[in-house]
Amino acid sequence: MSSPAQPLAASLVQSVDWLAIAPPTIAAVVGLVVLVADLFVAENRKTLLGWTSVAGLAAATLMLLPLLDGDRSTFCLTGDAAVCSYTADRFTLVIQFLVLGGALLAALLSVTALKDARKELPEGEYWFLLLSSAAGAALLPASRDLATLIVALEVASLPAFALVGLRYGDRKSSEAALKFFLSSVTATAVSLMGISFLYASTGTLYLTQVADRIQNVDGQLHTLAQTGVVLTLVGFAFKTAAVPFHFWVPDTYVGAPLPIAAYLSVIGKAVGFSGLILVTVVALPSYADVWGPALAALAALTMTVGNVGALRQQATRAYSAVRLLAWSSVGQAGYLLVPIAAAAYSGDAEKSIGSTVAYALMYGAVNLGAFAVAALVGRAKSLNRVSDYRGLYASSPLSALLLAFFLLCLAGLPPGIIGLFAKVTVFSAAVDAGLGWLAVIMAVNVVIALFYYLQWTALLFRAPEGEPERHRVPAPLTAAIALTGVLGIVLSGAPQLVLRFTDTALF
Repeated sequence: MSSPAQPLAASLVQSVDWLAIAPPTIAAVVGLVVLVADLFVAENRKTLLGWTSVAGLAAATLMLLPLLDGDRSTFCLTGDAAVCSYTADRFTLVIQFLVLGGALLAALLSVTALKDARKELPEGEYWFLLLSSAAGAALLPASRDLATLIVALEVASLPAFALVGLRYGDRKSSEAALKFFLSSVTATAVSLMGISFLYASTGTLYLTQVADRIQNVDGQLHTLAQTGVVLTLVGFAFKTAAVPFHFWVPDTYVGAPLPIAAYLSVIGKAVGFSGLILVTVVALPSYADVWGPALAALAALTMTVGNVGALRQQATRAYSAVRLLAWSSVGQAGYLLVPIAAAAYSGDAEKSIGSTVAYALMYGAVNLGAFAVAALVGRAKSLNRVSDYRGLYASSPLSALLLAFFLLCLAGLPPGIIGLFAKVTVFSAAVDAGLGWLAVIMAVNVVIALFYYLQWTALLFRAPEGEPERHRVPAPLTAAIALTGVLGIVLSGAPQLVLRFTDTALF
């Protein structure tokens, strides 16, 4: 005679769609393999760990292709198959492509950086942490409940703290890691408090159920629900480096190994913004009157402070090139916030979110390219000042031309058509939503940004001081620069590809 507990136990067993979860799973498994292999690989063959990690990230990225034929979900409620913890829809796949492709480029930069570091960076731990962070970052856009969302956020963030401070005996690196850690832990604590209030108000963690139940919250719990919404938004604003939660960015980018600064500038932002989109548009659409104005104000503040901060960088200051890219990334975060804010006012939230995703793809490709050229120059000029780029065209014509192209893309000027296209898309999202004042502030900021982007671009083609230094470009660095260059040029030739990729049923 069977126990009555057996049918109940059977009903709780969920089938796992291994193909749907393959991209983050491959990154996590390869990370563990690399960590164990590090114990057995001889010191002079540690480069194998790097190439294994690159291959693992390439395999994880390729596993997105079989998922393009339709939405897939897994870890669903047995009583309601439509309520799931993991969904691989178009939005998920686009962000996972950005995350895993960006991590792959950061890994290519890291192969050269670790070789140049001369044992200052432990290779096995470095690759394990990078792959673990990439796995968490790839899991986050697929998360459809608040618990999985926070776990993915921390799996992406915790290894990043260690990567920033991993360099032996470097006080600058340790200080950067501490600032990053304290700000991120604060963000997580605030987010968890907000999520606990939302759970207390609605009795569920699933995003779609939160969206339904929060509209009919008991009157006594209404204030609790509102507080939960605000605290959750504040926590994710920290993760996106929105002003006034941006103070950790410049010092963290300068103190981190350059490939990790590149990784944080793109993948870190993708993680924060995808989490913010899921919380606002999917879980809390009925509170658009709360998060819409808040995000619009944050967008205006973030783009203005970021661009003014970049404008104030002195070309002869140590690490000014990295600092300028750091402040520029804060300004770009402001542009990325604009369509999310517009989604609160627009009749077509999916179209607005598509603008953010399209802009993120453009920004990811060209910003990683700029960091790749910065890594090349940093091999010869360790202080990596903007003034060190003077006359780069005389010593490395192709690198100078590509950096100029990347900077013009970020500025939104031809021939960087993809940058112009992305900015127009974001601008039109604000105008269509009736946020004319925000579009005006964005236009002013684009003009401010033109000054420092063009100033750096012009410096590349000026006569060098003294004999031009020839830069030897290692193969992994060449591959990273070439990949970003080809991607930027192809998208500038056919910018409609990005919009077509992001415009089809994001949710």
